Amino acid sequence: MKVSIRDLSRMTGFSPATISNALNHKKGVNRETSEEIFRVARETGYLSANAVTKIKLLIFKKNGLIIEDTPFFQSLIDGFEEECHRLGYEMVVCRADQRDADYLNQVKALLNEQGAAVVVLATEMMDGDLEPYRNAPCPLVILDHWSESMEFNSVLINNADAARMMTEHLLDYGHTEVGYLRGAFRIKGFRSRFVGFQTALKKRKIPYREEFTITLGTSLNGAYQDMLNCLKGKPKLPTAFFADNDMIALGSMKALQEMGYRIPDDISVVGFDDLPFSEISSPSLTTLRVPNKEMGRMAVRRLAELIEGIGSDAVTKTQVCPRIVYRNTVKRMN
Repeated sequence: MKVSIRDLSRMTGFSPATISNALNHKKGVNRETSEEIFRVARETGYLSANAVTKIKLLIFKKNGLIIEDTPFFQSLIDGFEEECHRLGYEMVVCRADQRDADYLNQVKALLNEQGAAVVVLATEMMDGDLEPYRNAPCPLVILDHWSESMEFNSVLINNADAARMMTEHLLDYGHTEVGYLRGAFRIKGFRSRFVGFQTALKKRKIPYREEFTITLGTSLNGAYQDMLNCLKGKPKLPTAFFADNDMIALGSMKALQEMGYRIPDDISVVGFDDLPFSEISSPSLTTLRVPNKEMGRMAVRRLAELIEGIGSDAVTKTQVCPRIVYRNTVKRMN
């Protein structure tokens, strides 16, 4: 005999309305109640084995240089977890390292697990790395990456416009010699930021000068050491630098200060991400604040729409827009 919602109500002690709200991922049902209802619903056969009750956050690693070295991602994961709980989904964090010999088998197993949908945190992905995820058998959303093929639902940062806006801020302050602190590991986000940086210069008819581009490691210490080595050669420096992210900006600032440069009196520096310690650096860093927690929430909400069949025929690419946080690392030249 088929189990009904009233049967589930009798077995769990929760009202039919609460049962219905939990099973449909509606607001107002706390996490413990939802988990108990789903457990009983599965055990009694009310939910079929392939009903999606779990969302996996699959953290892709190419080399770990970006994912491991910044607190940016913890806030994103916090938002992801909060939205999973709010909507009544179980959350699982898993990792897939492209350097592993059985990487492709790992991905296949993760995408084929019954009852699960997947968000891929794909920050470290390069062109072509999405191929194993094409035609996934489960609902899938790509986070912090995108594909020109337009086959994947994705949530990402509007990197190019944000970098253009920040570079224009430096130009508005009278800087006509603006350099670029370039992350050595060229993730897609960094490449887009460079495009935005160049766009701002072109709009103001200011030439891009390659000698003002310095390639640095993407960790705090890596950027510091590389910048220190560069400065020992006594290169000609611009009056301001745009950095690919805050880790690079802060590491560079430390090296500049050790070599006797005053920030911002001698040289201005701006970053991207607004990491927690950017506010307490000395001086505090002018940067772009990314709504990373909301990015995590948005990825879960889009996945829930796919699970429930809402707009499942439309592939969407949702961009979040950073905003400038004005602090103390930019000198006005005009």
